[in-house]
Amino acid sequence: MASSDPEKLMSKADKLTKLSFTRWSADWKTATALFEQAAIGYRMRKDNEKAKEAFEKASKGQEMISSPWDAAKHMESAGALAKDLNRWSEVSDHYRRASELYMECGRSQPASDALAKGARALEDVQPDEAIRLYNDACGILEEDGKEQMAFDLYQAVTSIYIKLEKYIDAATSLLRWGVAADACSAVHSQCKAYLSAIIVYLYLHDFKQAQKCYDDCTQVSAFLSSDQSRCASKLLSAYREGDVEEIKRIAQSSIISHLDHAIIRLARKLPTGDLKGIEIDDADEQEALDEDNLV
Repeated sequence: MASSDPEKLMSKADKLTKLSFTRWSADWKTATALFEQAAIGYRMRKDNEKAKEAFEKASKGQEMISSPWDAAKHMESAGALAKDLNRWSEVSDHYRRASELYMECGRSQPASDALAKGARALEDVQPDEAIRLYNDACGILEEDGKEQMAFDLYQAVTSIYIKLEKYIDAATSLLRWGVAADACSAVHSQCKAYLSAIIVYLYLHDFKQAQKCYDDCTQVSAFLSSDQSRCASKLLSAYREGDVEEIKRIAQSSIISHLDHAIIRLARKLPTGDLKGIEIDDADEQEALDEDNLV
């Protein structure tokens, strides 16, 4: 049937959106339905290039007839096809646009989900853009008071940071996760995030920052009384004492074994530097404190 030929459907739809001497106003409603039919037809033919174009036009049409929800759905479909075509910049653009359209509907969850889909598609090929998408997806949920819905996103972005060896960023992301968990009273997730951040600093062999992170986190009463806090305290004590075997033993403990896999892998490599330097630093600090006491 001629009416099911996607090429003819596209041609007819395009004509309906263009003004001429005989058409003074565009018929976006009819054209959009035709674009949608064409998109499905192209996709069935596995002509992804043309299917993507048809979904883009169908999305535009839904915008023109004031239906941002359907416009967002079509833009997500275009994003998925862009991924299949290895059009990586378009993947990001389409999923971001889909997110914006969902926000026009006042729907933060699907808006965040759209960004997360784009991030997952880009993790291996454009990890920095995937990070930006994940962080923006978290931000949308945080602003709407839905932090608990973002836990998988915090985990995903932290894993990418670790894979890229951006450990400071990974620790920052974990602390952000902890704050979000606190906002929704998810105490167990909060404590795991804080312990994980401390482990990341220790993996960097930045004992001072690990100790500072622990001190800051113990200002939160839920963490102070947790198993994760006790584990961190024992780990830091082992570092101060220069006890390599104790550090390795703690790294094998069940508390650490219940953290995310990326963090477990870092913990199992501890210690990553010379512990004698830590002892000297501690001695210097103590000496400075003693001098202050004498003044």
